[in-house]
Amino acid sequence: MGIPILALCAFGLPTIASDPAERYPEYWLYAIIAGIYAAAIPYFIALFQTMKLLAYIDKNLAFSELSVTALRNIRNCAIAVSALFAACLPFLYLIADVDDAPGMIVVGMVFVFAPLVIAVFAAVLQKLLNNAIAIQAENDLTI
Repeated sequence: MGIPILALCAFGLPTIASDPAERYPEYWLYAIIAGIYAAAIPYFIALFQTMKLLAYIDKNLAFSELSVTALRNIRNCAIAVSALFAACLPFLYLIADVDDAPGMIVVGMVFVFAPLVIAVFAAVLQKLLNNAIAIQAENDLTI
């Protein structure tokens, strides 16, 4: 999952930035590209935390505080990605206004809400895991 994002950051975005459109100022496009590069950092952190979580599950440490911490980090990274994409939306609006493309705003909102869905899912899993750990600790004490 990291290879396409790495390829986009290494090859796709420089290609877009090398030839900005003549109809709008360059800094609009550069702000969006900077936001995408900045969002790649928490994306790769979340990807690493996901790999750690899968390793914990493989080692039968799924019901541990390590898993809860990994889920919390994934949630925080997803919120950060969503916030960075939301910060790019005003520039996307300006470009869409010049190009007369209102659908571009809807596409931009998808990139804001998709990480929020992941953040909510991670938060729900974190809460369920905390409850499961509490129940397991209670059962260990009664035996």
